[in-house]
Amino acid sequence: MKRYSAQEDGAWVSEFISSRRTTRDFQPTPVPPELIDQILKDSLTAPSWSNTRPFKVAVATGEVRDRISNEFLSRWQALSAAMRGGIWSKIKLFIKRHGLPTSNRIILKPYVAELKPRAQRVGKELYGSLGVQRGDKAERDKQWGRNYEFFGAPVAMFVYIHKSLHIYAAADAGLMMENLMLSAHAHGLGTCAQGAVAFWDDAIREEFEVSKDYRLLCGIAVGYPSDAPVNSFQAHRIGLDELLLKPKLLGS
Repeated sequence: MKRYSAQEDGAWVSEFISSRRTTRDFQPTPVPPELIDQILKDSLTAPSWSNTRPFKVAVATGEVRDRISNEFLSRWQALSAAMRGGIWSKIKLFIKRHGLPTSNRIILKPYVAELKPRAQRVGKELYGSLGVQRGDKAERDKQWGRNYEFFGAPVAMFVYIHKSLHIYAAADAGLMMENLMLSAHAHGLGTCAQGAVAFWDDAIREEFEVSKDYRLLCGIAVGYPSDAPVNSFQAHRIGLDELLLKPKLLGS
């Protein structure tokens, strides 16, 4: 087992981790299959609950990726048009049902008071960097719709977790995903974790054999980053003062 210098390699690791960015615009250049396999293998070195590895990954490329994207875009266009329209548009949406979420409706719930300001801040800063005004619903919906194009990424991954382990399966999947994204970063690839694709699990199941014991957690867009300015966007990070729990006073 290789030994690492605590000072030199430790500093490099910290710098490397902090250099990762979410990629929101990709080149169409295909990712070699062997490179996809490598980052997936690297993802499996993450720790896991009793080594159960309670997750599966669907990897969509080529025509499969395009079919899923087209289906997502069709549903999103129907949903966004209804939400921007009047009451009759919303009634038609519920009658036709094309565009309504078929899975993970919990994502639609508003954030609680403690977390909402963080989400509002990143939304304001990200859309502001793209020149999208807060009140411009059509342009905001258009930008959100890029999720369903996977921001141009040639590879779309979908992460499923085993229902039996509940939050512990999600925790394991999160560890696996972080390894995958850091490996991709090390190999010159960009990634974007996508909760937005979790609305329509049935569209993915049309293309992959997914056991009923697994539920969709999120997606990951993978590819080579473009030179678009949005890829330089850096979200605000909380400080240690917000991370750490305060100890109770002695004797209380």
